[in-house]
Amino acid sequence: MRAVTRRAAGLAWVAPALVLVGVFVYLPLAQNIGFSTLKWDIYSGGQEYVGLDNYRRLLDDPVFWSSFGNNLLYAVISIVFQVFGALVLAALIESIRSERWRRGLRAVYFIPSAISLTVAGLLFYFIYEPSLGPLNHALEAVGLGRFDHSWLGQESTAMPAVIAMSQWQGFGYSTLLFAVAIQRIPAELYGAAAIDGTGPVRRFTHVTVPLVREMTGLMTMVTISGAFQVFNEVMVMTSGGPNNSTQVMGTWLYRSGFVRNNFGYAAAIATLIFVITLGIAMAQLWFTRKRRVDW
Repeated sequence: MRAVTRRAAGLAWVAPALVLVGVFVYLPLAQNIGFSTLKWDIYSGGQEYVGLDNYRRLLDDPVFWSSFGNNLLYAVISIVFQVFGALVLAALIESIRSERWRRGLRAVYFIPSAISLTVAGLLFYFIYEPSLGPLNHALEAVGLGRFDHSWLGQESTAMPAVIAMSQWQGFGYSTLLFAVAIQRIPAELYGAAAIDGTGPVRRFTHVTVPLVREMTGLMTMVTISGAFQVFNEVMVMTSGGPNNSTQVMGTWLYRSGFVRNNFGYAAAIATLIFVITLGIAMAQLWFTRKRRVDW
């Protein structure tokens, strides 16, 4: 009887949170799936049930597949820099003997992460500006003027330029998380490795990397998930141009719904993004649980 009472009391405590989550998370998700089966003109209010036609259109939409490819490219580059690159940098910082230098470097690398994506996008928009931006002037100053570009105005360089800004903004945050994970490694392990004559590279590969693998797995999943939800930086810097070369799924969703007035098709894109991120989240939970069981 007492156990039943405690369970009822627990449910009473969490009931408000469950109601809020249901109303503001799960209900909109269900509604979005329903909207994806409609041809919906939001300005006139006209709705027509089209079943799975919006999903069939996705398969034949070259811009959608181009945006999906940009998201994949974004994910791959983010893993290289924000996971493996950040791990190497964190290990280098934590290998410095001076605590003052370690704290200073952590702060320096974290500062870009404290800047909002919108502000960072506007900053790099100015840096990339072909006539007044400092990037082209710097190239010219060091004798590399032949590499001058309209970085955001050419299809070949626009997406790499946007991704570069994003890596600069998020790199420090990943580095700080890896630094915290490295600090949790017992110093005795590094001491024992040093006594055995192990060099810094082997200490990194044989001590640091294995003992931060849980954080590495978590950061990999979070980075991939974030790569498929990119929106702000692209909208601020290019709005998907030139010629849709920097469209990602988030911006193509926005353009389909709010510019082309096809909310049913936009809802289908949103549903696909949800399915992808849900799959990544489930993989993350499985990976974390498996690691805990293995340990």
